[in-house]
Amino acid sequence: MIPRKLSTDLRSRLENYASVVLLGPRQIGKTTMARTLADSWPAGAIYLDLERPADLRRLSDADAFLRAQAPKLVVLDEVHRMPGLFTTLRGIIDDNRRSGFRTGQFLLLGSASLELIRHVDESLAGRVSHLHLGGIAPDEAAQTGIDLPTLWLRGGFPDSLTSQSDADSSQWRADLVTTYLERDVPLFAPRIPSHTLRRLWTMIAHTSGGLFNASRLGENLGISSPTVSRYVDLLSDLSLLRRLDPWYANMTTRLTKTPKVYVRDTGLLHSLLEVDTMQDLLGHPIAGGSFESLAVESLINAAPASWHPYFYRTATGNEIDLVFSRANTLEMAIEIKTSTSPVISSGSYRSCDALGIVTRYVVHPGDGREPYESGGVMVTGLTELVKQFRASQQPT
Repeated sequence: MIPRKLSTDLRSRLENYASVVLLGPRQIGKTTMARTLADSWPAGAIYLDLERPADLRRLSDADAFLRAQAPKLVVLDEVHRMPGLFTTLRGIIDDNRRSGFRTGQFLLLGSASLELIRHVDESLAGRVSHLHLGGIAPDEAAQTGIDLPTLWLRGGFPDSLTSQSDADSSQWRADLVTTYLERDVPLFAPRIPSHTLRRLWTMIAHTSGGLFNASRLGENLGISSPTVSRYVDLLSDLSLLRRLDPWYANMTTRLTKTPKVYVRDTGLLHSLLEVDTMQDLLGHPIAGGSFESLAVESLINAAPASWHPYFYRTATGNEIDLVFSRANTLEMAIEIKTSTSPVISSGSYRSCDALGIVTRYVVHPGDGREPYESGGVMVTGLTELVKQFRASQQPT
């Protein structure tokens, strides 16, 4: 099992909140993390999988059963399958608080973020904290002896990453794509044709990191632009796509206001494009967009919660791949290059100067090299910058 950095934060949240919602795509490791924590929880814990009929029967009288578990931690997996449960949890949490059992009551696991958050926020406002579990990060993989190229090719799903061979990993990911399309899509959006969604997902994979153009995608699929947007919302809700908004402010320069769309996991991206080996990947036109997808996802997940991610692009083509703002002020610019000896573009310099950004990075796939400065820009490997982001969150 690959140790996850989020496990420490999850325990801390449960020690300070009555309930925690842990979100993330199917098979990303939520259940493993929850069970590991439950095994060592001081007051004991009980795990219920709401996809198992036996566990559903135990909740036929949910109020009585869950009240009887105090002071144990109750882990509810796939909780989005019982949206009516949240009003019951609210009453139990409040009554437990009055009796002195204030924290560590419920850990809720789900894979449909928007739908689950909507139900949680309606019923458990002020009683819950949210966490999102992404794929295995570069520093987590490195700590286990897995190099960055393997993570890049296979993606961050644990079973894919730790497969015995690239072929086994490729088959596992192909099966997962089919599972999403044949099981999760009918569950959350029964009227969406799975074959159309697969075509859309594949088309986005071909341009991962490109500007979102609903009209063009709709023309190619034979559906309307609003329908394309609705499908993209569904894939984003399932944590399969990421929308990255552009930074724009009251500037004289004309700026792009269209979001970028990324396939969040590069393993799934490569599965959709039938890229099975590093040789295939390095010779494929998607190589640059694929590494950008990995870097954007890894850095956003590792950044402190107060850092808000955007990209920056002017109408004349000057661009920064990733910028972070804090308190509505841009503080950091990151260019992403596939070359281990990257050349910093003049457009990036002009953009940073126009925005007044002093902290500038270029990240690349190389590991084992010391970061170095070039023209006021720090050049470093992706794994090293992820580690630096983690360190910035440690108490001093």
